[in-house]
Amino acid sequence: MSYQEKKHIVSFISTLLIFGFYCLYVFQKYQDMRMDTTETSHFWAAAILILISVSIIAKIIISIVFNIIYRIATKEVEPSFSDELDILIDLKATRNSHYVFTLGFLLAMGSLVVDMSPSTMFIILIFAGFMSDMVGVFTQLYLYRKGV
Repeated sequence: MSYQEKKHIVSFISTLLIFGFYCLYVFQKYQDMRMDTTETSHFWAAAILILISVSIIAKIIISIVFNIIYRIATKEVEPSFSDELDILIDLKATRNSHYVFTLGFLLAMGSLVVDMSPSTMFIILIFAGFMSDMVGVFTQLYLYRKGV
C-alpha cells in the first residue's frame, strides 16, 4: 500500500471520529436547549464554525502524528513532490467533493422552501460537508487503486 493510500485511510478514519464525536456533543447540547428562531440560527451557525475550526486543527495534528509514525515504522520520508498523477487525482476528488456539497447546499435551501425548520437546513449543511469530505477521500482512494 502506498503512502498516499495510507494517508487517505487515516484521513477517512479521523474524519469519521471527529464528525461522530462532534455530532454527539452538538446534538446532546441541542436537545438540552429550548430556543426560538433567532437562538436556533445562532446555535447552528456557531456549531458549524466550531466544527470547521475543530476539524482543521484536529486534521493538522493527526497528519503530523501520522507522518511521524509513518517515518518511524517504515524509515521512509514523506514524498516531497506531487507528480501529474497525484495532481490529477486530487483535482478529480476535489471536483466530486464540490458536486456533493453543492447538491447538499441545494437540498438545504430546498428544505427552507418546503417550510422545514431552520435546524433542518443547518443539519443538512453539516451532513453535506461531511459527505463531501468522504466522497473526496473515497475518490482519491479509488483512483490510487484503480488508476486514472
